[in-house]
Amino acid sequence: MNVNANRATDVRECDVLVIGGGPAGSTASALLAQKGYRVTLIEKTPHPRFHIGESLLPANLPLFEKLGVAEEVRAIGMMKWAAEFESPWHEHKQVFEFADAWDKSMPYAYQVQRAEFDEILIRNAARKGATVIEGCQVNDVTFLQQKEEERNVLVQTKYSDGAEQTWRTRYLLDASGRETFLGNRFKAKIRNEKHNSTAVYAHFTGVQRNEGKNAGNISIFWFDHGWIWFIPLSNGKTSIGAVAWPYYLKTRSKPLPEFLMDTFALCPPLMERLRDAAMVSDVTATGNYSYVCNHTHGPNYLLLGDAYTFIDPVFSSGVMLAMTNAFVGADTVDICLSHPAKAAAALRNFDRSMRAGPKEFSWFIYRITTPTIRTMFMEPRNIFRVKEAVLSVLAGDVFGKTPIGLSLLLFKCIYYTASLLDLPRTIKAWRKRKNNIRSVEIDGMAN
Repeated sequence: MNVNANRATDVRECDVLVIGGGPAGSTASALLAQKGYRVTLIEKTPHPRFHIGESLLPANLPLFEKLGVAEEVRAIGMMKWAAEFESPWHEHKQVFEFADAWDKSMPYAYQVQRAEFDEILIRNAARKGATVIEGCQVNDVTFLQQKEEERNVLVQTKYSDGAEQTWRTRYLLDASGRETFLGNRFKAKIRNEKHNSTAVYAHFTGVQRNEGKNAGNISIFWFDHGWIWFIPLSNGKTSIGAVAWPYYLKTRSKPLPEFLMDTFALCPPLMERLRDAAMVSDVTATGNYSYVCNHTHGPNYLLLGDAYTFIDPVFSSGVMLAMTNAFVGADTVDICLSHPAKAAAALRNFDRSMRAGPKEFSWFIYRITTPTIRTMFMEPRNIFRVKEAVLSVLAGDVFGKTPIGLSLLLFKCIYYTASLLDLPRTIKAWRKRKNNIRSVEIDGMAN
């Protein structure tokens, strides 16, 4: 049910209130509404609205089936069968086919325009019975300390026309994305000391793509200051952006469009594909890229998706992690509200799940620009199925459903051994990385 009015001054009630109508919030709202709860979803910006993060993972596909949106997503998506890596330090392109992962049942994913994709999810939440309110933002939250099992939450909201509404809810889900509503409120948001990056991106037409089946492959280009994504979309546009170390964005002395193209010029293979391209969107720069909150939940609330943590998007993990969080979060809320005696165990399981995915991806993210990991990616070997295990990570299969643990451990042992065998270069690379991730001030933002 969509609600645009009925904003009386009295307090309205629901069982679960969700902040944010992105993938995490919309997914959790649909699942909880299906379970019979009165769910209210508050989204600040009416859909459709632009969002970055257009590349999905094969692990998303079972989630679409469970939500009942698989055909809708297929209709707007561009098939993505592989991830390609190109390095200026290697003469060849390395292609990783998802069909070669340990689990052969998820051979592809999609590239999507997030405006269309996110709207599919939020409309699905409404169809499943959630009350969806757009053009409205949460301004304040008060946690009322009553009986332990009956703690309630007051949520103050404000519509775009200035009208205000108070909600009383039994449970609050923060899926506010990088705005991190509760993380900021509780001063729980911490810059990731192990990684720090910035992004500059735009959309293009006329870009040279792969032929046939491989036209939708995502490409990752390494360059001296970070890496560049290349994501073909079904409408003929291609999303291209550079994720760079903060010091590099600090060097900008010209308008963003020129700076972006100068950055791309540092990557000749990319420029070859942009020979006849035209920029068809504004250029956006984003700082303060990696962070984590110091907790995942509290009395009567959970943090979902980017409201808890944001990691470097080199493996396109954001949407998959957000939706997986939502599935586990919906089950957790159900247990907390229906079986309070089991709440503590459910919350411990939720906490483990929230931390597991980012941890698995982060090991690779922290090392993706090092010479050793570049070489291992560009010259993969499948001894003891290590290539299949790494492909499983690239596919988003990181929650223990596939027995890749021992092979991943072996991959890491090979990495550490190779690093030790070339110790001078390894030490030099890590000293450089330590310098690269330092915090600098960019356009008034601490990054």
